Amino acid sequence: MTTHTSTTRFDVEFDSEGTRCSAWHYPSQSDQENSACIVMAHGLGGTRECGLAPYAERFSAEGYHVLVFDYRYFGDSDGEPRQLLKVSDQLKDWRAAIDFARQLKGVNSEQIILWGTSFSGGHVLSIAAEDQRLLAVSAQGPMVDGRAASLEILKYAGPVHLSKLSSCGLIDQARATLGMSPLYIPLIAEPGALAAMTSHDALSGYHAITAPGWRNEMSARTVLVLSLYRPISKAKKIRCPALIQVCNKDTVAPAKAAIKMAKLMPNTATLKQYDIGHFDIYTGKDFDTGIADQLAFYHDALHNARGMKL
Repeated sequence: MTTHTSTTRFDVEFDSEGTRCSAWHYPSQSDQENSACIVMAHGLGGTRECGLAPYAERFSAEGYHVLVFDYRYFGDSDGEPRQLLKVSDQLKDWRAAIDFARQLKGVNSEQIILWGTSFSGGHVLSIAAEDQRLLAVSAQGPMVDGRAASLEILKYAGPVHLSKLSSCGLIDQARATLGMSPLYIPLIAEPGALAAMTSHDALSGYHAITAPGWRNEMSARTVLVLSLYRPISKAKKIRCPALIQVCNKDTVAPAKAAIKMAKLMPNTATLKQYDIGHFDIYTGKDFDTGIADQLAFYHDALHNARGMKL
């Protein structure tokens, strides 16, 4: 058991296709039995150490169980090679985490809520399209259209930068085919450098939430498939309430794509827009505003679910 500030949390682990995934379980601080559980994981290359504890602590204090996990290949979870970002594997880890959460003591298995941010904001919406048992899902600054995200990179970094990323990806894919170790590229860097994210606010934004020991790198092959990942294509399959929080000045996860996805879900989506950048929502007053909207949304989802059962 570990503790963080005044909140107790437990180190737990679960199996995802034979790979051990590490997680934190924050028990509900409510006396209510069988409470809802919020399952959380980070975005592109992020781990649970990167600014997720403040969210989990607040949710726990409000009466929710919380499960925060690291994907395979990242953080404290197992898996080789390290820093391999594979969308299909991360979605499998989400499914395994949800199954594990449903079995936690004190958790109502029919009241599972997913929380995603940035890249995982797309993940939770993708999972919501297939898991009809979910109570609700929230996605802040979600990356819902890889094609739009690639065009955004082209816009701020130029075609030469995108070409260099693709070349690194092809080399890394060739190395993988030959059974060699990955070619890594930085996740974030200053504008003009070679990295997955080089927008004007990427370096300062990520450093504001990263912890000592965080690895600023990912397998280069990932850039070859990112444009093909389009959770927006699954919008009409989502049946549970979905909160989509859009940062209007987002240079990482294009706001227009997220707004479009919300409009494709008129019966399920709640759209909230903030006049901030992609990384602003993790800290300060923008964090306070964002999490207040999340808690209000969860409260309404729970209230409506209980009303439907009466």
